Amino acid sequence: MKDGTDPFEDTLRRLREAFHSGCTRPAAFRAEQLQALGRFLQENKQLLHDALAQDLHKSAFDSDISELIICQNEINLALKNLQAWMKDTPASTNLFTKLDSAFVRKEPFGLVLIIAPWNYPINLTLVPLVGALAAGNCVVLKPSEISQGTEKILAEVLPRYLDQSCFAVVLGGPEETGQLLKHKFDYIFFTGSPRVGKIVMTAAAKHLTPVTLELGGKNPCYVDDNCDPQIVANRVAWFRYFNAGQTCVAPDYLLCSPEMQERLLPALQSAITRFYGDDPQSSPNLGRIINQKQFQRLRALLGCGRVAIGGQSDECDRYIAPTVLVDVQEMEPVMQEEIFGPILPIMNVQGMDEAIEFINRREKPLALYAFSNSSQVVNQMLERTSSGSFGGNDGFIYMTLPSLPLGGVGHSGTGRYHGKFTFDTFSHHRACLLCPAGLEELNNIRYPPYSHSMQELVRWALGSHSCTLL
Repeated sequence: MKDGTDPFEDTLRRLREAFHSGCTRPAAFRAEQLQALGRFLQENKQLLHDALAQDLHKSAFDSDISELIICQNEINLALKNLQAWMKDTPASTNLFTKLDSAFVRKEPFGLVLIIAPWNYPINLTLVPLVGALAAGNCVVLKPSEISQGTEKILAEVLPRYLDQSCFAVVLGGPEETGQLLKHKFDYIFFTGSPRVGKIVMTAAAKHLTPVTLELGGKNPCYVDDNCDPQIVANRVAWFRYFNAGQTCVAPDYLLCSPEMQERLLPALQSAITRFYGDDPQSSPNLGRIINQKQFQRLRALLGCGRVAIGGQSDECDRYIAPTVLVDVQEMEPVMQEEIFGPILPIMNVQGMDEAIEFINRREKPLALYAFSNSSQVVNQMLERTSSGSFGGNDGFIYMTLPSLPLGGVGHSGTGRYHGKFTFDTFSHHRACLLCPAGLEELNNIRYPPYSHSMQELVRWALGSHSCTLL
């Protein structure tokens, strides 16, 4: 790239030519690619476990439940439903189009780019890929250079399983990604921070390329006075400290009354000890921070407020203990940026109304959680706020359901995916109307000049009462 040559030009040209040949459109070809992706997961399970352990200190169990099983479920769902998803969807007609065929056809966009993050480097790479392949696109995959172990497998092993005339993995850091984004794609799918999301969207706008942006944000978690503190602590602690807190939908801070805080702190300590033992650093179930840069950023956040639980760190091991902060002020750094680590600040509010006001004056989050024994309180939090997703009395277990979309709103992103939503995201929904070549006498009613009676007849024929609903 430094000598002026473009490292991506030949690859992108080859993929475009493959798409224009029509080879990706048949259902049989799409199914073959999905089956091959499933074989990649099955045949390289140990390799992937080792890479995830290297990158994030993930146990085999954590890797299975948060990465490999979710990807395999997406593949199985797509294979089972591919024919139905691809099928034209009939549309309603009116009196003018009664003899015509109206339908929506799901077409592939063409050459799509998937830019993946490092925190769930298999899940957040392959789940979008499943939908892109199922929809019949050619795909350029850009894995994160930060999760080096999984990047190596995705670059060296995955292409052996997929048709390399229609699929390519490209590598590099921010400079190479910037160069890649200068090219025209037919769709871009990006998962990462709002800061980089703006760069991606700006680059896409130059080509009028549609985008899905799966971004982050500070996800609030409101804890009502009317709830069992130990149940809340169990659920919050698991979801906050899973993957060392490096989860875009993890609860980022708690809002509760001072009284509930006093009840929650011993419950959180109890949950952390039960999950990770007296020495969490030696627990096989607690992950590590991805690299030194992120470790230093997180360690600086430990200076906000007051450490009530945890707070220990080990730079050589990239370890930060499961931590709870109290006496936190809204303008401190820990409340201004997405934490993305095993640190949980608690801010005090007097009740639900104050919590809702606090949430609504900030950017819309990717996820929002509310805990209460009162269904009315949970429903009020749902109805009076906005977020990409919502969990009542639980954390992000909804991520295991391909029947629910994942996507942000406002600052936390645009677009959605998972299951059929991914297929739809990577498909152009083309409006189609096929009418008979003959029967022209029936069309004379719509041609000028119009008599008064003819105008009335046309108005009536176009009225909503004339529509044929499916």
